[in-house]
Amino acid sequence: MLKRTLWWIVAGTRGGPTRAKILAELLAQPKNANQLSQSLNLDYKTIRHHLEILLDNRLLIAVGSGYGVVFFPSPELEANLAVFKEIVEKIGLKGKI
Repeated sequence: MLKRTLWWIVAGTRGGPTRAKILAELLAQPKNANQLSQSLNLDYKTIRHHLEILLDNRLLIAVGSGYGVVFFPSPELEANLAVFKEIVEKIGLKGKI
């Protein structure tokens, strides 16, 4: 089931490439929304929007509360890392994230 969700979230929507970049950043190192905004050079509100979608679809977990909440890859995402990498490659983002 998560494979379909990953395809839809990363490849099937207009914001998919941005979400793929966010997931790649968080797979490398957990960060808060402000850190993601700075490292990806995207507006904070844009990052928050995509984080909510990723949380709602069980691809991330949030630890803490308020401004300092830190985002981590979910166990489900980590268990399907090969699928994520396959999708990134097929949509032409390999090497860009």
